[in-house]
Amino acid sequence: MSVQTSIENTLRSHFNAAELQVENESHMHSVPANSETHFKVVLVTDDFVGKRPVARHQSIYRVLSAELEGPVHALALHTYTVQEWQGRVPASPNCMGGGN
Repeated sequence: MSVQTSIENTLRSHFNAAELQVENESHMHSVPANSETHFKVVLVTDDFVGKRPVARHQSIYRVLSAELEGPVHALALHTYTVQEWQGRVPASPNCMGGGN
């Protein structure tokens, strides 16, 4: 199973997602071709109602701990409640270099 699929399945099993997008952005970084190391996650769920952004991110880090200990180097998180969701995904910045 791909890392992207693992992330998607894990998030779907732990959150009641109204919207979930997981994008492999590894190709935008200094990594070998076909890597699965850098991801952007958009998660829209009312599970986040009343939670500050840090608590939202911590809840995602907690359920993705296996992926974060292994192949995933970077995870860009965009978390919203259904009411907050505007349907727009922020663009990711260009890689600033580095070895990973």
